[in-house]
Amino acid sequence: MSFRTSFIATVFWPRLKANRLALAGLFVVILLFLASLLAPFIAPYNPSEINAWQVLSPPSLSHLFGTDELGRDVFSRVLFGARISLKVGFVAIGIAVLLGSAVGLAAGYYAGWVDTVLMRTVDIMLCFPAFFLILAIITFLEPSIWYIMAVIGLTGWMGVARLVRAEVLSIREMDYILAARCIGCSDLRIIVYHILPNALSPVLVAATLGVAGAILTESALSFLGIGVQPPTPSWGNILTSGKDYIEFAWWLSLYPGLAILVTVLAYNLLGEGIRDALDPRSKN
Repeated sequence: MSFRTSFIATVFWPRLKANRLALAGLFVVILLFLASLLAPFIAPYNPSEINAWQVLSPPSLSHLFGTDELGRDVFSRVLFGARISLKVGFVAIGIAVLLGSAVGLAAGYYAGWVDTVLMRTVDIMLCFPAFFLILAIITFLEPSIWYIMAVIGLTGWMGVARLVRAEVLSIREMDYILAARCIGCSDLRIIVYHILPNALSPVLVAATLGVAGAILTESALSFLGIGVQPPTPSWGNILTSGKDYIEFAWWLSLYPGLAILVTVLAYNLLGEGIRDALDPRSKN
């Protein structure tokens, strides 16, 4: 059994399992993933199917979350909206983690002028409010889920870069790195095989928490009408259609809002739990 496998089995998992809030977050995350994956089989109706006889029907046995202004089943649309939100979260954070890790590894390992240039770039990027920067970029592009994922990822890598850099600065001075240099290992081999695996703990935490942030950003963009465009359902554009009928069709705003709340809360609880489980100072 390798050291990492042993650590996960004997330290990480018992600590995570002892944290009931983190375990609840993990359960909700798995449940949401399965629900979005199986949405075509679980959803009782086609999310884009219009029914003029069921316009703004309240929640009932035939329509658990009611219907919208076009008679579409809200429960089915929330299920399919989960697929969009989770896809945006995972892909956007994947881009941010890859870019941030590359910058952090280069800055921490080479230090000197490389570190100065890269970290000042990070500082400049952090000067711009992320959401307004995303808004500015999106307005020049046609609304598309792929543009949204790319823009969120390309404007969210700075925190990951700082975390990775901090880890690399301490790892690069350890004895096994010096030994690898002495036997002639190339910089690329040292970074990929010796430094990167040992610098992934904060990245895992940042990625888990970042998914929640990406889902919130996508929902906000869709709510403003510059994100995922109808008839494709997303939690944000379901909320947009609901705001015009909130006085007498409360279910249009309640259920997608609860979906966003539960998802973001679950990822935050899981991220906090992973951070505590990976913290060597934790006594749990």
